Amino acid sequence: MLEVLRRVIQEVNGARTLEAALSTMVRRIRKAMQTDVCSFYLYDRDLESLVLMETIGLRTQAVGRVVLPLGEGLVGLVAKRSEPLNLEDARAHAQFRYFEATGEERYSSFLGVPIIHQRLMLGVLVVQQAEKRRYDDEDEAFLVTMAAQLAGVLVHALATGNLTRPALPDGQAMFKGVAASPGISMGEAVVISPPADLNSVPDLIPSDQDFEVARLKEAIAQTRQEIRAAAERLANRISAQELALFDVYQQMLGEAALSEEVEKRIREGQWAPGALADVVRRHVQYLERVDDDYLRERAADIRDLGRRVLAHLQQDTPSTPETYPDNAILVGDEISVAMLGEVPKGKLKGLVSVRGSSTSHVAIVARAMGIPTVLGMVDLPLPRLNGARVVLDGHRGRLFVRPSAELETRYANLIAEEQALSEMLEHEQDLPSETPDGHHVPLMVNTGLAVDAGALLKSRIGGVGLYRTEVPFMIAERFPGEKEQMRMYREQLEGFAPLPVVMRTLDIGGDKDLPYFPIEEANPFLGWRGMRVTLDHPEVLMVQLRAMLKASQGVDNLYVLFPMITNVEEVDEALKILDRAIVELGEEGAEIKRPLVGVMIEVPATIYQMDALAKRVDFFSVGSNDLTQYLLAVDRNNPRVSSLYDALHPALLGALWELSQDARRLEKPISLCGELAGDPAGALLLMAMGFSSLSMNAPSLPKVRAAIRRVPLADAKALLHEILALDTPAQVREHLNQRMDEWQLTHLLPPRD
Repeated sequence: MLEVLRRVIQEVNGARTLEAALSTMVRRIRKAMQTDVCSFYLYDRDLESLVLMETIGLRTQAVGRVVLPLGEGLVGLVAKRSEPLNLEDARAHAQFRYFEATGEERYSSFLGVPIIHQRLMLGVLVVQQAEKRRYDDEDEAFLVTMAAQLAGVLVHALATGNLTRPALPDGQAMFKGVAASPGISMGEAVVISPPADLNSVPDLIPSDQDFEVARLKEAIAQTRQEIRAAAERLANRISAQELALFDVYQQMLGEAALSEEVEKRIREGQWAPGALADVVRRHVQYLERVDDDYLRERAADIRDLGRRVLAHLQQDTPSTPETYPDNAILVGDEISVAMLGEVPKGKLKGLVSVRGSSTSHVAIVARAMGIPTVLGMVDLPLPRLNGARVVLDGHRGRLFVRPSAELETRYANLIAEEQALSEMLEHEQDLPSETPDGHHVPLMVNTGLAVDAGALLKSRIGGVGLYRTEVPFMIAERFPGEKEQMRMYREQLEGFAPLPVVMRTLDIGGDKDLPYFPIEEANPFLGWRGMRVTLDHPEVLMVQLRAMLKASQGVDNLYVLFPMITNVEEVDEALKILDRAIVELGEEGAEIKRPLVGVMIEVPATIYQMDALAKRVDFFSVGSNDLTQYLLAVDRNNPRVSSLYDALHPALLGALWELSQDARRLEKPISLCGELAGDPAGALLLMAMGFSSLSMNAPSLPKVRAAIRRVPLADAKALLHEILALDTPAQVREHLNQRMDEWQLTHLLPPRD
């Protein structure tokens, strides 16, 4: 049966039209299950009914004419309950309804399974037989599997406008991915296809190896010029550190990297295109085997560069449009940073990619540019989206293809409201983040790139609550030396002085790995990451701490933060290395003041070790993003389960309340950095809990400040008391929305459904 299943799926996926796919499926299923009838009913959401769309065994004139309201008949019952129904004698069931047009009175046995995509009912798949037959477990499993396969086919058909029968929806479809950069945009999908196919290059023995090497170098030189031009086009739109991502591309194309390895392959007897394809494929296959988001992004970088060089070797040009629409939503299997520079300034309104995560290069740059972005959109039917009208919701990770006029009007209004709100809130950004009853909440900023924003932000924040030191490591090709790190840290410390700057030591692993320090693990989020890595490599931690300490001389605003702490022993070991660094620098003639030291509370185990930790550190910083995914056992970068990742889950709110009370009892400051701090409603709850400060990405500051300035602390505490009594995330969200409505602060929240 498994082999039959594979063949059917292959044929269905290879069908050129929806009608052909449906026809193939019902015929192959009937044959495989040795039954008399196989039929497909599509759920029409507008009519709240099921329409017979394809059948083999029933009368063909019934197709398109038989319409079943949800819950009516056996098919309607399957759809309403969203579960299979297996009957030996269908006519004996109370829900059985006879349709003369189908001729189904001849059939006794019935097996129906729902077709569901991301919890949405799409239709019902049915088999029937004249003689009484109880379909067995293997039959049912086979039909359930086929229904799951058909769900993908239907979603693609909706997106590409192939469902054109009069009784069906107008083709609007919605896809979900990982929200990587917030905001809303509307425009025209521009599908970017790879410039050349590395997998279709034939093997040829070169007649002139020197000629092959020469044209390889020429192709690489042309590609370097392309990358340089793209960087120049983006130079005034992103910061110097973000532009450094283009330097990574240039280094990959350097003599000691790609060129040298490909030339060696040419000398071994392969022509230039084949040698290039061999080398690129080998690197990509190695990196893609690693179960880690960041390394997969590096594989995408290498693949993109390989395609560009191959295009020049083939005397071709990258397949990018000659002209772009004014509201271009760039869509692709994977989108590189270089592709952004090819879109004329002002025309790029959004990014959508099948691959990628919130930590990818393109996500980092998109956030810096303020471009709504959704990545990891795994079900997207790319080939036939080009030119389609789309709405991109970067708040909730959604893409609407061929939206209805009603939905388009709604999102146009939301965009206008966001622009008006930004202009209104700008006027109060230099005012204190203080409640009407006089309670001050320091608002801090998370940084890692765009250090040149310090001058603009200084008057609006209480300091840097989280400087992600791994970001400069991620865009380098090796571990930065002590002097390089010291210059980076000094720039941060001086840029925000005299405000405090909390520098987190290197936090790699999980979804953040270094291309020159690969970590290959089956489960990276529960593996070798954070302090676990740097304590196993004390030489790396020592260099980093020395660089931080030297950079702090004369400014004295450095706070050191240790990430991913699980055991108290890890803190003791890290503090020993810090103290040794201070002693070493003293011996070298540098007088260093010991900075305040904190630990990140992101592993659930630390919730129950607060007393022991308080004896060793000066402050706590809650990493709510990781704490949420560890408490809920949900990978936040996985679009399949992203709906379960909820920072307002009662379990998380209860844990945060407990942490805040412990910190108060222990007389230690406690801050929170993560998505919850940047949510205006969430920030009010954290304020009520007693968090000392809140740290967030810079774009979140205006709305959070506005919420704090409009809600008295007493009211926020009353709200917290009400929220902590609720049982589900949905109840929490509904109650928060209700209170924000009453306080006339709904405009500060992301748009609702």
